[in-house]
Amino acid sequence: MTAHGTSRPYRSVLYIPGSKERALEKATGLACDAIIFDLEDAVAVDEKVNARAILAKALKEADYAARARIVRVNGLDTEWGRDDLRAFAAAIREGAKVDAILIPKVSRKSDLDAVADLIPGVPLWAMMETALGMLNAAEIASHPRLEGMVMGTNDLAKELQSRFRADRLPMMAGLGTCLLAAKAFGKIIVDGVYNAFKDEDGLKVECDQGRDMGFDGKTLIHPAQLEIANAAFAPSAAEIDLAQRQIAAFDEAEKAGLGVAVVDGKIVENLHIVTARQILAKAEAIAALGN
Repeated sequence: MTAHGTSRPYRSVLYIPGSKERALEKATGLACDAIIFDLEDAVAVDEKVNARAILAKALKEADYAARARIVRVNGLDTEWGRDDLRAFAAAIREGAKVDAILIPKVSRKSDLDAVADLIPGVPLWAMMETALGMLNAAEIASHPRLEGMVMGTNDLAKELQSRFRADRLPMMAGLGTCLLAAKAFGKIIVDGVYNAFKDEDGLKVECDQGRDMGFDGKTLIHPAQLEIANAAFAPSAAEIDLAQRQIAAFDEAEKAGLGVAVVDGKIVENLHIVTARQILAKAEAIAALGN
Protein backbone atom coordinates (compact mmCIF):
# COMPACT_ATOMS: atom_id res chain seq x y z
CA MET A 1 0.00 0.00 0.00
CA THR A 2 0.98 3.56 -0.49
CA ALA A 3 0.38 6.33 1.99
CA HIS A 4 -2.83 6.77 3.97
CA GLY A 5 -3.56 3.04 3.89
CA THR A 6 -4.50 3.02 0.24
CA SER A 7 -3.07 0.99 -2.63
CA ARG A 8 -4.14 3.64 -5.14
CA PRO A 9 -1.19 3.90 -7.53
CA TYR A 10 0.61 7.13 -8.40
CA ARG A 11 3.16 5.70 -10.83
CA SER A 12 2.57 8.35 -13.47
CA VAL A 13 1.46 11.87 -12.53
CA LEU A 14 1.02 13.95 -15.68
CA TYR A 15 1.01 17.74 -15.79
CA ILE A 16 -1.75 19.17 -18.01
CA PRO A 17 -2.13 22.96 -18.60
CA GLY A 18 -5.45 24.14 -17.21
CA SER A 19 -5.85 26.55 -20.12
CA LYS A 20 -5.70 23.98 -22.94
CA GLU A 21 -9.18 22.59 -23.65
CA ARG A 22 -7.92 20.03 -26.17
CA ALA A 23 -5.31 18.71 -23.72
CA LEU A 24 -7.91 18.49 -20.95
CA GLU A 25 -10.15 16.46 -23.24
CA LYS A 26 -7.35 14.20 -24.44
CA ALA A 27 -6.28 13.47 -20.85
CA THR A 28 -9.50 11.50 -20.25
CA GLY A 29 -8.02 8.72 -22.39
CA LEU A 30 -4.40 8.71 -21.26
CA ALA A 31 -2.87 5.84 -19.28
CA CYS A 32 -1.79 7.93 -16.29
CA ASP A 33 -2.58 7.24 -12.64
CA ALA A 34 -3.00 10.90 -11.74
CA ILE A 35 -3.21 14.30 -13.42
CA ILE A 36 -1.92 17.61 -12.12
CA PHE A 37 -4.17 20.20 -13.73
CA ASP A 38 -1.83 23.16 -13.73
CA LEU A 39 -2.88 26.77 -13.24
CA GLU A 40 0.63 27.89 -12.29
CA ASP A 41 3.77 27.43 -14.42
CA ALA A 42 2.01 26.01 -17.48
CA VAL A 43 -0.37 28.97 -17.87
CA ALA A 44 0.64 32.37 -19.24
CA VAL A 45 -0.13 35.45 -17.16
CA ASP A 46 -2.79 36.73 -19.53
CA GLU A 47 -4.54 33.32 -19.50
CA LYS A 48 -4.68 32.80 -15.72
CA VAL A 49 -8.27 33.95 -15.15
CA ASN A 50 -9.62 32.19 -18.23
CA ALA A 51 -7.77 28.96 -17.36
CA ARG A 52 -9.49 28.88 -13.98
CA ALA A 53 -12.93 28.83 -15.64
CA ILE A 54 -11.90 26.35 -18.35
CA LEU A 55 -10.53 23.89 -15.80
CA ALA A 56 -13.47 24.19 -13.42
CA LYS A 57 -15.81 23.37 -16.31
CA ALA A 58 -13.71 20.37 -17.38
CA LEU A 59 -13.66 18.95 -13.84
CA LYS A 60 -17.44 19.20 -13.68
CA GLU A 61 -18.13 17.66 -17.09
CA ALA A 62 -15.25 15.41 -18.20
CA ASP A 63 -14.87 11.79 -17.09
CA TYR A 64 -11.36 11.17 -15.81
CA ALA A 65 -12.43 7.78 -14.42
CA ALA A 66 -10.13 6.46 -11.68
CA ARG A 67 -7.33 8.96 -12.32
CA ALA A 68 -6.54 11.14 -9.32
CA ARG A 69 -7.42 14.78 -10.11
CA ILE A 70 -5.00 17.24 -8.52
CA VAL A 71 -5.29 21.00 -9.17
CA ARG A 72 -2.11 23.06 -8.86
CA VAL A 73 -3.13 26.59 -7.95
CA ASN A 74 -1.03 29.72 -8.06
CA GLY A 75 0.76 30.69 -4.86
CA LEU A 76 -0.87 32.94 -2.32
CA ASP A 77 1.95 35.41 -2.91
CA THR A 78 0.53 36.06 -6.42
CA GLU A 79 -2.54 38.00 -7.47
CA TRP A 80 -4.26 34.78 -8.63
CA GLY A 81 -3.75 32.36 -5.73
CA ARG A 82 -6.63 33.30 -3.45
CA ASP A 83 -9.05 33.60 -6.36
CA ASP A 84 -7.97 30.14 -7.59
CA LEU A 85 -8.82 28.67 -4.21
CA ARG A 86 -12.13 30.49 -3.90
CA ALA A 87 -13.08 29.46 -7.44
CA PHE A 88 -12.36 25.79 -6.83
CA ALA A 89 -14.01 25.74 -3.44
CA ALA A 90 -17.13 26.96 -5.24
CA ALA A 91 -16.64 24.59 -8.19
CA ILE A 92 -16.38 21.59 -5.85
CA ARG A 93 -19.64 22.60 -4.18
CA GLU A 94 -21.16 22.72 -7.68
CA GLY A 95 -20.01 19.22 -8.59
CA ALA A 96 -16.44 19.54 -9.85
CA LYS A 97 -14.44 16.42 -8.96
CA VAL A 98 -11.15 17.40 -7.33
CA ASP A 99 -9.13 14.91 -5.29
CA ALA A 100 -6.51 17.36 -4.02
CA ILE A 101 -5.17 20.90 -4.23
CA LEU A 102 -1.45 21.23 -4.93
CA ILE A 103 0.28 24.29 -3.47
CA PRO A 104 3.45 25.59 -5.11
CA LYS A 105 6.68 26.42 -3.29
CA VAL A 106 5.70 25.19 0.15
CA SER A 107 8.50 26.24 2.50
CA ARG A 108 6.81 26.08 5.91
CA LYS A 109 3.94 24.28 7.57
CA SER A 110 2.18 27.64 7.86
CA ASP A 111 2.01 27.83 4.04
CA LEU A 112 -0.43 24.92 4.22
CA ASP A 113 -2.40 26.49 7.06
CA ALA A 114 -3.10 29.55 4.91
CA VAL A 115 -4.50 27.41 2.08
CA ALA A 116 -6.41 25.05 4.37
CA ASP A 117 -8.51 27.92 5.67
CA LEU A 118 -9.51 28.97 2.15
CA ILE A 119 -10.56 25.55 0.81
CA PRO A 120 -11.84 23.35 3.65
CA GLY A 121 -12.35 19.62 3.34
CA VAL A 122 -10.04 19.00 0.35
CA PRO A 123 -6.76 17.10 0.76
CA LEU A 124 -3.67 19.21 0.19
CA TRP A 125 -0.47 18.37 -1.67
CA ALA A 126 2.76 20.34 -1.41
CA MET A 127 5.28 21.22 -4.11
CA MET A 128 8.69 20.69 -2.50
CA GLU A 129 10.95 22.96 -4.51
CA THR A 130 12.71 25.45 -2.24
CA ALA A 131 15.80 25.13 -0.06
CA LEU A 132 13.75 26.19 2.97
CA GLY A 133 11.14 23.57 2.07
CA MET A 134 13.85 20.89 2.15
CA LEU A 135 14.97 22.04 5.60
CA ASN A 136 11.37 22.04 6.86
CA ALA A 137 10.25 18.85 5.09
CA ALA A 138 9.36 16.91 8.24
CA GLU A 139 7.34 19.79 9.65
CA ILE A 140 5.49 20.15 6.34
CA ALA A 141 4.84 16.40 6.09
CA SER A 142 3.31 16.40 9.57
CA HIS A 143 0.46 18.71 8.54
CA PRO A 144 -2.86 16.91 9.15
CA ARG A 145 -4.40 18.06 5.86
CA LEU A 146 -1.39 17.06 3.76
CA GLU A 147 -1.84 13.93 1.65
CA GLY A 148 1.05 14.09 -0.81
CA MET A 149 4.33 15.74 -1.73
CA VAL A 150 5.67 16.50 -5.23
CA MET A 151 9.34 17.14 -5.87
CA GLY A 152 9.89 20.30 -7.90
CA THR A 153 13.42 19.55 -9.02
CA ASN A 154 13.64 22.26 -11.68
CA ASP A 155 12.88 25.06 -9.22
CA LEU A 156 15.09 23.47 -6.60
CA ALA A 157 18.02 23.29 -9.03
CA LYS A 158 17.49 26.95 -9.88
CA GLU A 159 17.55 27.94 -6.22
CA LEU A 160 20.57 25.77 -5.46
CA GLN A 161 22.40 26.98 -8.60
CA SER A 162 23.32 23.34 -9.17
CA ARG A 163 24.43 21.75 -12.42
CA PHE A 164 22.52 18.98 -14.17
CA ARG A 165 24.00 15.53 -13.69
CA ALA A 166 22.51 12.30 -14.94
CA ASP A 167 23.03 10.76 -11.50
CA ARG A 168 21.22 13.70 -9.85
CA LEU A 169 23.88 13.97 -7.17
CA PRO A 170 23.06 17.68 -6.49
CA MET A 171 19.42 16.72 -5.84
CA MET A 172 20.11 13.85 -3.47
CA ALA A 173 20.07 15.81 -0.23
CA GLY A 174 16.67 17.32 -1.05
CA LEU A 175 15.18 14.17 -2.55
CA GLY A 176 16.28 12.05 0.39
CA THR A 177 15.14 14.52 3.02
CA CYS A 178 11.64 14.84 1.52
CA LEU A 179 11.39 11.10 1.01
CA LEU A 180 12.22 10.46 4.66
CA ALA A 181 9.67 13.06 5.77
CA ALA A 182 6.92 11.61 3.58
CA LYS A 183 7.53 8.05 4.71
CA ALA A 184 7.77 9.06 8.36
CA PHE A 185 4.31 10.63 8.23
CA GLY A 186 2.65 8.22 5.78
CA LYS A 187 2.31 10.63 2.85
CA ILE A 188 2.41 9.97 -0.89
CA ILE A 189 5.55 11.31 -2.56
CA VAL A 190 6.27 11.57 -6.28
CA ASP A 191 9.56 12.37 -7.96
CA GLY A 192 10.31 15.42 -10.10
CA VAL A 193 10.02 15.69 -13.88
CA TYR A 194 12.50 14.55 -16.51
CA ASN A 195 12.81 17.43 -18.96
CA ALA A 196 14.16 15.65 -22.05
CA PHE A 197 10.84 14.03 -22.96
CA LYS A 198 12.22 12.36 -26.11
CA ASP A 199 15.09 10.71 -24.20
CA GLU A 200 13.53 7.39 -23.25
CA ASP A 201 16.74 5.83 -21.96
CA GLY A 202 17.45 8.78 -19.67
CA LEU A 203 13.88 8.75 -18.39
CA LYS A 204 14.07 5.04 -17.60
CA VAL A 205 17.30 5.52 -15.64
CA GLU A 206 15.76 8.33 -13.60
CA CYS A 207 12.50 6.41 -13.02
CA ASP A 208 14.44 3.34 -11.85
CA GLN A 209 16.50 5.52 -9.54
CA GLY A 210 13.37 7.09 -8.06
CA ARG A 211 11.72 3.72 -7.61
CA ASP A 212 14.84 2.30 -5.96
CA MET A 213 14.82 5.25 -3.54
CA GLY A 214 11.18 4.62 -2.58
CA PHE A 215 9.18 7.22 -4.50
CA ASP A 216 5.59 6.25 -5.31
CA GLY A 217 5.83 7.55 -8.87
CA LYS A 218 7.07 10.30 -11.14
CA THR A 219 5.68 13.57 -12.40
CA LEU A 220 5.71 13.77 -16.20
CA ILE A 221 5.52 16.56 -18.76
CA HIS A 222 4.49 14.59 -21.85
CA PRO A 223 2.21 11.60 -22.59
CA ALA A 224 5.13 9.90 -24.36
CA GLN A 225 6.68 9.36 -20.91
CA LEU A 226 3.75 7.43 -19.45
CA GLU A 227 4.64 3.90 -20.50
CA ILE A 228 8.15 4.00 -19.05
CA ALA A 229 7.01 5.49 -15.74
CA ASN A 230 4.11 3.06 -15.40
CA ALA A 231 6.44 0.11 -15.91
CA ALA A 232 9.17 1.40 -13.61
CA PHE A 233 6.90 2.06 -10.63
CA ALA A 234 4.77 -1.07 -10.95
CA PRO A 235 5.72 -4.33 -9.25
CA SER A 236 7.54 -6.56 -11.73
CA ALA A 237 6.43 -10.10 -12.50
CA ALA A 238 9.41 -11.36 -10.50
CA GLU A 239 8.49 -9.19 -7.49
CA ILE A 240 4.89 -10.42 -7.59
CA ASP A 241 6.01 -14.05 -7.83
CA LEU A 242 8.42 -13.66 -4.92
CA ALA A 243 5.79 -11.92 -2.80
CA GLN A 244 3.32 -14.75 -3.39
CA ARG A 245 5.92 -17.40 -2.52
CA GLN A 246 7.02 -15.53 0.60
CA ILE A 247 3.45 -15.31 1.89
CA ALA A 248 2.80 -18.98 1.18
CA ALA A 249 6.06 -20.07 2.85
CA PHE A 250 5.47 -17.90 5.89
CA ASP A 251 1.93 -19.23 6.29
CA GLU A 252 3.32 -22.78 6.28
CA ALA A 253 6.02 -21.82 8.78
CA GLU A 254 3.45 -20.30 11.14
CA LYS A 255 1.31 -23.44 10.92
CA ALA A 256 4.39 -25.38 12.01
CA GLY A 257 4.89 -23.03 14.94
CA LEU A 258 7.88 -21.24 13.42
CA GLY A 259 8.46 -17.47 13.32
CA VAL A 260 10.48 -17.39 10.10
CA ALA A 261 10.52 -19.10 6.71
CA VAL A 262 13.18 -19.52 4.06
CA VAL A 263 12.60 -18.58 0.40
CA ASP A 264 15.35 -18.74 -2.24
CA GLY A 265 17.88 -19.24 0.51
CA LYS A 266 16.87 -16.07 2.39
CA ILE A 267 15.16 -15.62 5.73
CA VAL A 268 11.55 -14.34 5.51
CA GLU A 269 10.15 -12.65 8.61
CA ASN A 270 6.90 -10.84 9.31
CA LEU A 271 8.34 -7.53 8.06
CA HIS A 272 8.93 -9.12 4.66
CA ILE A 273 5.32 -10.28 4.59
CA VAL A 274 4.09 -6.72 5.20
CA THR A 275 6.07 -5.63 2.13
CA ALA A 276 4.89 -8.64 0.12
CA ARG A 277 1.24 -7.83 0.83
CA GLN A 278 1.83 -4.21 -0.15
CA ILE A 279 3.31 -5.35 -3.47
CA LEU A 280 0.31 -7.58 -4.23
CA ALA A 281 -2.18 -4.86 -3.23
CA LYS A 282 -0.44 -2.39 -5.54
CA ALA A 283 -0.43 -4.89 -8.39
CA GLU A 284 -4.16 -5.51 -7.91
CA ALA A 285 -4.88 -1.76 -7.87
CA ILE A 286 -2.89 -1.27 -11.08
CA ALA A 287 -4.68 -4.17 -12.75
CA ALA A 288 -8.02 -2.60 -11.81
CA LEU A 289 -7.01 0.62 -13.57
CA GLY A 290 -6.27 -1.26 -16.77
CA ASN A 291 -3.27 0.97 -17.60
